[in-house]
Amino acid sequence: MDETDEQERATPPRSALHERLLEVARFLAVGGAAFVVDLGLFNLLCYGPGHLLGAKPITAKILSLAAATAVSWIGNRHWTFATHASPARGRELFVFVVINLLGAAIPVLTLAFSRYVLDQTSQLSDNAWTVTGIAVGTLLRYFGYKAWVFTARPAQEAVATIV
Repeated sequence: MDETDEQERATPPRSALHERLLEVARFLAVGGAAFVVDLGLFNLLCYGPGHLLGAKPITAKILSLAAATAVSWIGNRHWTFATHASPARGRELFVFVVINLLGAAIPVLTLAFSRYVLDQTSQLSDNAWTVTGIAVGTLLRYFGYKAWVFTARPAQEAVATIV
């Protein structure tokens, strides 16, 4: 018997709820890092030294979103959903990008709804509807990743179904 077996026996099994809470915490941490990359790079490109893309905020936003999506992909694939990542990286990445595009569109749509349907034009309203859209988009991403992106079963679970 080696040290690993002793450690596994000494560590009590975690409940499904505990595992899910850890997964959600990792997902939110990765999302927070991606948000910082998105916002930071956007501001650096538009307002940083030289105002590289100051006259092109949409281009800056597209670049910052692409960088944030890369951070999110790496963090979620290798940390949050590591036990569910499959060898089909191309399929995973494609579906991941589609879900992220949908998730990114939601805050834009909630802002447009508040502006053009409800005629709410205050800064507070803009921010409230944007945050609401981000929250809905975050839920979409989490459940979308679980349902359609990181769908491989962990090795232990696969073995248990065979036996």
